Amino acid sequence: MKSLLIDAGNSRLKWGVGSAGEIHRTGHISQAKIREQGLQALTTRLPRHVERVMVSNVAGTSFATRLAGVVGAHCGCDVHFARVSKAGFGIRNSYSQPRRMGVDRWVAMIAAYAEQQSACLVVDAGTAVTLDAIDANGEHLGGQILPGARLMATALSSSTSDIPAISKAAKASEEPLAMFGRNTSVAVSEGTLNAVVGAVERAFRALQSSAIEADIILTGGDASRILTTLDRPANHRPNLVLQGLLHMLESAE
Repeated sequence: MKSLLIDAGNSRLKWGVGSAGEIHRTGHISQAKIREQGLQALTTRLPRHVERVMVSNVAGTSFATRLAGVVGAHCGCDVHFARVSKAGFGIRNSYSQPRRMGVDRWVAMIAAYAEQQSACLVVDAGTAVTLDAIDANGEHLGGQILPGARLMATALSSSTSDIPAISKAAKASEEPLAMFGRNTSVAVSEGTLNAVVGAVERAFRALQSSAIEADIILTGGDASRILTTLDRPANHRPNLVLQGLLHMLESAE
């Protein structure tokens, strides 16, 4: 059974076609382009011949309504939205009110735990950065949310008079002293990236100090930059949310 899987985030929308545990025909489009050109900019890129559509949406209820109508008509099938629950797929949510958790975090945790079947620290480095810790028994220990590197840089630019906007983030370097920028743009780029990396490494050490040996699972737009900067191994899963959606669907069959 072919499934169209959609990860609708704040900055971009990703999709892929999933079947038999595999994801292929992936793509993405920025939310800015959708706002400029409408959802037709998306549907012209999507396949039609699928049996079902599953969405993780954190782009708001209004966007979800429009997306369901347009994509449902395009594919000729119902559009289903993932929901956060107290427990499911081997994980128990630590939130007393699970629906207050962003669904992308829940779906990413489902994918990570389904793959690892062991303790993991799930890091989604997008517009915002989320970190969620899961122990070996599938207990969600809680999480953290902080601004992503680009959002931090934007805040610095908009809230100060002498720090310019950064048009392009500096590439991560294996040279330790490269973190010290020799102009303001590089200093901001390195500082914001290292703020995120430091949060991930501190979270990992906190788990270690509690005798929890966790695998780090990275996803999101800044994952590749973080991967080369971390002082410990990590697994890069660019399509983690799509994998979680597919697992949810196929586990229910």
